[in-house]
Amino acid sequence: MARIDAMDRKILAALQEDASRSLDEIAKVVGSSKTPVWNRIRKLREAGVVGAQTVKLDAEKLGFEACFFVLIRTSEHDAAWQAAFLEALLKRAEVQEAHRLAGDIDYILKVRVQNARAYDTFYQALISEVKVHNVTALLSMEEIKSTTALPL
Repeated sequence: MARIDAMDRKILAALQEDASRSLDEIAKVVGSSKTPVWNRIRKLREAGVVGAQTVKLDAEKLGFEACFFVLIRTSEHDAAWQAAFLEALLKRAEVQEAHRLAGDIDYILKVRVQNARAYDTFYQALISEVKVHNVTALLSMEEIKSTTALPL
């Protein structure tokens, strides 16, 4: 775990809110000058606390109207199966998130597609590559909250 102080937290909060702001704007928000803020951001990047900066796109405006949460159970747990499963997930842009779980469900995926037909295409391709015991797809009816921000 990286050591961060109160000023680092302010800077990180400002970056999480809108990383496209200028360095001058961020410095003003956190109550510091530009050079110390830049040095802190650089150190946070070097420490791996700050990763790649991206742009948040509006999925629905781009035609990706369906969000499915896919619950996967498998009877396969060996390294070869896991490697094949990981490879199958990594090459599919539809998979926005993938988590290995403790409990009755082995994996959960967040899959964003245009519609149910596109989900079925994704599903058929996935099960043709890796053996799974059971797949349950849950369609999100409404996104109530979505954030990548951490509670600093």
